[in-house]
Amino acid sequence: MGLFSFFKKSSEKSMIIGLEKTKKNVFKRLWDAISGKKEVDEELLAELEEILLSADVGVKTTVQLLSTFEEKSRKEKFVSDEELMRIFEGVVLEMLLKYNTPEKIKNYDENIKPFVYLVVGVNGVGKTTTIGKLAGQFKHAGKKVLLGAADTFRAAAIDQLKVWANRAGVDIHEKGMGADPGAVAYETLSKAKAGDYDVVIIDTAGRLHNKVNLMNELGKIRRVMSKVIETAPHEVLLVLDATTGQNAFEQARQFTEVTKVTGLVLTKLDGTAKGGVVLGVSNEFQLPIKFVGLGENIDDLQVFDPEVFVKVLLKNVE
Repeated sequence: MGLFSFFKKSSEKSMIIGLEKTKKNVFKRLWDAISGKKEVDEELLAELEEILLSADVGVKTTVQLLSTFEEKSRKEKFVSDEELMRIFEGVVLEMLLKYNTPEKIKNYDENIKPFVYLVVGVNGVGKTTTIGKLAGQFKHAGKKVLLGAADTFRAAAIDQLKVWANRAGVDIHEKGMGADPGAVAYETLSKAKAGDYDVVIIDTAGRLHNKVNLMNELGKIRRVMSKVIETAPHEVLLVLDATTGQNAFEQARQFTEVTKVTGLVLTKLDGTAKGGVVLGVSNEFQLPIKFVGLGENIDDLQVFDPEVFVKVLLKNVE
């Protein structure tokens, strides 16, 4: 059974609400730029470039997107700005689907027990909240969940994870501030095997000030996990705050350099007017977006649907 069997997939309704700021403040300008155009000229490309960059799509992705758009618009005969916009929509969707196919977005396998998540990201991006929401949704689906508090650098991180464990109704293993993160991970997985848990979610420290220490710490956690469960971790989720724009790109760059990230979680998408980061960070780092945060409630953490994302942003703009 795959992830889609019980996790809520991003609906058009939830995306409309969650992407309201981005749609109004940024992507409506795409329609205004293309409106009345009968050809793709340098003026239009320059205007689209400015819009995409202001939406935090990123330089690399913007260049790729506009190059493909220009090429396709010349090959396909269009007679209206509506048709030109459909070409643009198609290019955006094609880029998203390269790394966000249904198979790549799935990230849970019931045949693996316990299924182990390692969650990474800097402090303040919503990492612990994401873990709590994941745990709550797994619990609601009838899964036995265990959290591992391996962010032992800050007492507040452990306390916050305890609050979420209690809120979600799941168990937690912790050894307190200053404990060895590797030992916490090892004991959590050992407990999960002995206790017949379905899902394990391990929190980690969010420090970036010393990349060598971060690399060593995450490397050690992965090694000790594999001693308990050879294939663990099964997913490494990098949590990014969509409201931080280009900082999210830098964080993705740092973490993908020090550990093998398998998917992205973009939180606070409802709080930004620059939702282009979704397209840019997925494309630049060649990673699927596993979940998006569209609100404060537990079920507002949803499986990303690229087709709904593009439809909401680029169609039916008032």
